[in-house]
Amino acid sequence: MNQVTARSRPRQDGPEVMLAGLLPAKVLYDTVCADPSAPLSAGVVGPGGCGKSALLGALREAYLAAGATVVGVEATEIASMQSPNVTDVAVLVDDAHLLDSSDLDRLYRFALSGNTRIVVAYRPWPRKPELDALEDAVSRQQPPVLLGRLNRRATQLRCAALLDQAPPAALVDLLCEQTGGSPMLIDEVMRALRSAGRLDEDHLQLPPDVIDRIRYDLDRLPRPLRGLLLAVGLGAAPDPDILAPVLAVDPSVITDLWSMAQSHGLLLAEGQLIPLVQQALVAGAAPGTRRVMQRLVLDAHLQRGRPALELAQQLLASGARGRDLAAIFETAGDAALAGSAPGARAGTDVAAHAAHLYAQAVCAGGDAASLAPRRAEAAARAGDLDTALRLADEALSNPDCADLARAGTVAGAVLAQRGLLTRSAEVYRWIGTSRMGSAAPLAALALMGTGSLAEAREVLAAANGDRPPTMVAGAEMLMASGVLQSITDSPMSAPTTALSTLTQAAALLEPGGGAVLLPDTPAALAAIVALHSGELDVATSVLERALERDAGGLFARGRYQLLLAWTAMIRGEDALTRRWLDRASSNSGTLEPREELFATALVVGLARRESDIPALQGAWAAAREAIVRYPVDLFTLLPLGELAVAAARLREFDRVAPHLEQARLLLERLGDPPLWSVPLHWYGMHAAVLREQPAVAQNHVAALADAAQSSHYAAVLAAASRTWIQVLAGTFDSSEVESAARGLQSIGLANDGSRLAGQAAIRTTDRKAMVDLLGCARALQANGPGAASSAADSGGDDRLEPQTTPRPAATPVLSDREREVAELILTGLTYRQIGQRLFISAKTVEHHVARMRQRLDVSSRDELFAQLKMAVRAKAS
Repeated sequence: MNQVTARSRPRQDGPEVMLAGLLPAKVLYDTVCADPSAPLSAGVVGPGGCGKSALLGALREAYLAAGATVVGVEATEIASMQSPNVTDVAVLVDDAHLLDSSDLDRLYRFALSGNTRIVVAYRPWPRKPELDALEDAVSRQQPPVLLGRLNRRATQLRCAALLDQAPPAALVDLLCEQTGGSPMLIDEVMRALRSAGRLDEDHLQLPPDVIDRIRYDLDRLPRPLRGLLLAVGLGAAPDPDILAPVLAVDPSVITDLWSMAQSHGLLLAEGQLIPLVQQALVAGAAPGTRRVMQRLVLDAHLQRGRPALELAQQLLASGARGRDLAAIFETAGDAALAGSAPGARAGTDVAAHAAHLYAQAVCAGGDAASLAPRRAEAAARAGDLDTALRLADEALSNPDCADLARAGTVAGAVLAQRGLLTRSAEVYRWIGTSRMGSAAPLAALALMGTGSLAEAREVLAAANGDRPPTMVAGAEMLMASGVLQSITDSPMSAPTTALSTLTQAAALLEPGGGAVLLPDTPAALAAIVALHSGELDVATSVLERALERDAGGLFARGRYQLLLAWTAMIRGEDALTRRWLDRASSNSGTLEPREELFATALVVGLARRESDIPALQGAWAAAREAIVRYPVDLFTLLPLGELAVAAARLREFDRVAPHLEQARLLLERLGDPPLWSVPLHWYGMHAAVLREQPAVAQNHVAALADAAQSSHYAAVLAAASRTWIQVLAGTFDSSEVESAARGLQSIGLANDGSRLAGQAAIRTTDRKAMVDLLGCARALQANGPGAASSAADSGGDDRLEPQTTPRPAATPVLSDREREVAELILTGLTYRQIGQRLFISAKTVEHHVARMRQRLDVSSRDELFAQLKMAVRAKAS
């Protein structure tokens, strides 16, 4: 940071320092310095403390240095003017708004007398007709010079002039925050900090003597004005209807007092006190006076029916304290939680504000027990799930709590996100039995997620007709019904009916935005069903709409982003996958166990698809922990399948085998619904192939073939899995391979189709078949990544544009193919892995490497790597 030398000696600041940051004042000063003898008439207007006197002082020095006679620097000197036709003097008048009519009239006549030099400074209030006439007279040559608050840049310039060097950022932050840009207050704070030798501190604070100095100045103000400022400082709205009863005066008096306060430069543009002024004013008031004034302010707001949220915000800003504020903060918290902030939609910011207001209510003496359920909901919607679960548990432990249903709803939702669906179902069922509400659909949803189908049906049957016809109740019932349809409907109709029902549920919840806490959102469930059915476009559309509408708030945002990342990974859009994954991690901070499982599976999946073994090994370490933390349920079969394939690749399949067995038993309890089991069999086939277990692979192929009879998605996967087995065995028909690969493309798996065709091309001995298969593989790869996504960038929100990186053109040293091989060698891939990526054999890779050695004239492996790095860098630049 900048080192600032504290000045302990007095200093006489020159015009450059006095006018630093005051650009309009500096322009007028430079005009006078350029030709002091030139006629000049100017008005300078601004509130107190904005630099008018500093400008007149600088002008006085300039005129005196030019040999002129200067009069009127003090208002009383106007009487010494013998004639209105004085031409050898410069008249500088400060505080002209305080002059009487005769003095203003004399100045007016002098300004009209001819070649005069006159500068008049005044505040915008009070106004007299004679002052208006004088303003018109001195403004004939140029408009009045307007002085006011300094912005951050001007504040920085003023500090630099006062210090003779660039100020530390912490100092500028403090001045902007505390002084409201008032030049007078900036100078006061700078003087105090400089005297105390504290300009080098990283965490600057206002010296106590600054507050004392401001209090001294405030004590000299008229008593009615001090009363108005204290009322505003304690949270009174800047409204005559509020302030008049507080101060027991007529509203017209309030109007004059308000104008006086603005004229003194004590208020911000929005009507609040400058923070430094507020601190000094409140600190200087006697405790009894503060309590009485605070009570009067509260009563006036309540009697006028002002919104509690608005009042609470003003009280918080003023730093008001007291037990009588608890009810105000509680009511305001309720309003914020309901999303009733002016112009705001229910969402994360409002929920966080509600949580803060409830905490303030408790600090002010509110009933912590009765507030616990609402505090829990606000914390959950704001993304603070630890606090939410703690507060919900406190409420559930209190039999006298009057809002147990709300606490149970919070606990059930948080437990579900943390993988404890069984416990979540127990909480939701308890809500119904306690006669505090009915969460039967949510209980049924959690039960189905754990494989308890019979119990789920029983709970849903008992809930019919027991719920109010609200949008939330309807959405919850549709969510449960949609998942039930995905399990029990015929394989041919299940995807269509379930998706239709779940999207209807999502539409019902859209008006509420993030105001509803659920174990999962209908949009996320619809996307998962779509992914299990090969409907990738539907998944993308549902998720993007949910993000746009903020459905579920922060509680669900990371889930949507991770599911969009999963959809992109399945398509082969690796760059888009990474961007969604990064967005989910940055928005959500520490991921909850459910989201962490998806995130680690995505990282593993990307590394596996890129044949990046070092990255895969690194990602697998985190995945092992994630899979242990989150028990198997119906809605996490996709990441489980991905991790199973990676485990087989790394020869650590035993670590996931117990979880796969739990998944098999869960699906068996649900009746092995094809919609949910088919993707897991697809993953299982790949894992079995990697483990060289043909019998197990054939079992998965047979299961897919059984499901193929009533599901197009299963039929495509069955054909592809059967072809994979044939390709690996070396007994395949190239036309069947190409058909299977294009079938995979038709359900969004173009990347998998490309890999299938590429592997077949490597293994065939038929030259024409190899060429055709390579063409098919490359065509599918070209049409896969980045080819089908409607996500678009929209001003930095949660929508992303798929991007592709153009391949550099060839250099004279290496051919295009050799450059591709070189880039992959530098990533640490083996010849076999490079061959899989480029759809060529390992032997062909070896031939390319041999040719590169000859071209680059190297003999050792280290020399080859060094030359390849240089070649690749040269091309990249």
